[in-house]
Amino acid sequence: MTKSRFPASRFLAQRMLPALAVAAFTSAVTVPAVAADAVVLYTADGLENLYKDVLPAFEKKEGVKVNIVTAGSGEVVNRATVEKDSPKADVIVTLPPFIQQASQSGLLQPYESVNYKNVPAIAKAPDGAWATFVNNYFSFAINPEITKTAPKTFGDLLHPDFSGKVAYSNPATAGDGMAVIILTSALMGEDKAFDYLKELEKSAKFHTKGTGYLDVLLSRNEIAFANGDLQMDLDDATNGGLSLKPIFLSAKAGEAPTTFQLPYAIGLIKGGPNQDEGKKLVDYLMSKEVQSKVPDIYGIPGRTDVPLAGKNGEVVKQAISGVKLIPVDWNRVMEKKAAWTARWKNDVIGNSGKQVDVVKPKS
Repeated sequence: MTKSRFPASRFLAQRMLPALAVAAFTSAVTVPAVAADAVVLYTADGLENLYKDVLPAFEKKEGVKVNIVTAGSGEVVNRATVEKDSPKADVIVTLPPFIQQASQSGLLQPYESVNYKNVPAIAKAPDGAWATFVNNYFSFAINPEITKTAPKTFGDLLHPDFSGKVAYSNPATAGDGMAVIILTSALMGEDKAFDYLKELEKSAKFHTKGTGYLDVLLSRNEIAFANGDLQMDLDDATNGGLSLKPIFLSAKAGEAPTTFQLPYAIGLIKGGPNQDEGKKLVDYLMSKEVQSKVPDIYGIPGRTDVPLAGKNGEVVKQAISGVKLIPVDWNRVMEKKAAWTARWKNDVIGNSGKQVDVVKPKS
């Protein structure tokens, strides 16, 4: 199915409304009533166009409505955690390390979907608590109409040209934000990575609660550089009509740009109000029918028996060509996550008073 491009204003509204809903929930601790004929999906942002394409067929077949709440990957897990004693959602889609956090904290119901069998063992939980839904790569992004010469190394971002023009998502609430710490720590060592992030903070304008809104800010030239992920950035540029280009950075000049896989993972919420339909939704999203459409939004199918094909699949292959992929030990990330978050808040942000949960920049 060919998706039409739409203006940034419409894209902005789609991004903002779910985030505002989550913000309202956080402050008021209230949730909408769960309809008996609905299944509720909590999802990290970036897959809006895929859901728009594939969910109507599921709703028609099952006779149920899929209600979607979209926010940062950490925020959807935080919301599910608050609701743990009385779950409001049935299915969750989020990024590492937050999917591991959800599993370890008992939020997920192990479910061995028949469609998990073609997901590699390394890309799913041994007990069936979660599996990779859409594979992806961590990336950064620029507005190519404004930034004619893209930065190539992390050191390039310390140049005065980027002063006050850098933003990245909060590692406490966004998987792409935590990915900044993961990648810099892998390339520089933990202590040097935090020294670097502290220096980079001098050029940072603010930090966002989730990552999706950063693409809009780049396109509006409110910032010059941001973090993101390859799937979302390519999809926003093509299907969202935004002016942005994903890039990868290297540790030092002359070295290959480096990144790692940062997949969207799917799981069943324990005690969800509509578990039977939740299981059917998981089965459907992991089906060949849906997985074959993942390349349409520049994602990589989670199933090994579904190829990364078509024009958009070739764009993904070209984008990652020449980029060095490093493995990530997500168990170690989970062990370090709390300490890294605290260190980022204390040593990087400090007492600057800088915004760390931007949803919409202040006028």
